[in-house]
Amino acid sequence: MAEQDFALYIERLEQVFDQAVAEGTDDELFASGYLRGHFDLVVAQLELQEQAKTEAVLPTLRAAVEQTKHELAPADQQHIADMIARLEQAAA
Repeated sequence: MAEQDFALYIERLEQVFDQAVAEGTDDELFASGYLRGHFDLVVAQLELQEQAKTEAVLPTLRAAVEQTKHELAPADQQHIADMIARLEQAAA
């Protein structure tokens, strides 16, 4: 059951990315693409480590983004933060 819950949770979050691609602004599209790479990596790592728990996804994603935020301009950091907020809303 936990595996199914995790898969449904991931699917719900993936819809946020899909919506940004389909309907988003250029900035939202950038943030979505940037975060999607981190998101896919986080999900894969959690699954490989047998830590596939819904409550681990967003904190792990935020930590991954924090480690690379020096690569981003302040405006881009804000777009990423906005997209994370959308993911948090979808997760609730």
